Amino acid sequence: MRLTKATDLALRIAMRLAVLDADDAPTTREVADAVAVPYSHAAKVVTRLRHLGLVEARRGRGGGLALTRAGRTASIGWLVRELEGEGDVVGCEDEPPCPLRSACRLRGALRRAQESFYATLDPLTIDDLVSPPTGPVLLALTPRPT
Repeated sequence: MRLTKATDLALRIAMRLAVLDADDAPTTREVADAVAVPYSHAAKVVTRLRHLGLVEARRGRGGGLALTRAGRTASIGWLVRELEGEGDVVGCEDEPPCPLRSACRLRGALRRAQESFYATLDPLTIDDLVSPPTGPVLLALTPRPT
């Protein structure tokens, strides 16, 4: 199974925000630069994380992004499910639909494998993912402007 680029980016942005001090709220552009992605992609992902209640964005002077408590403690399995959607690993119902779909055992096996993948991520949180050695690397990605 492979995650979409948006899910990968959402996890990296959340991890970056998790290692910053509460009063060090970066802008979306600064986060995009730190995780080496285009600003437009980061902005879309930040919007999605805000709608999920995981990131708070403050505008104006002294504004910026901050990971919420929910963002720190939410299950990674839950987050990936939310970002990836409930779709199947394979497109059995795509056009044209698979001719085996009425008697296929592969679809069920792949669903169970997908759920096992998510279940492995369920006990993890963003805080878990940024524990050493990852946290210090995230802090060193891009020096903050002074």
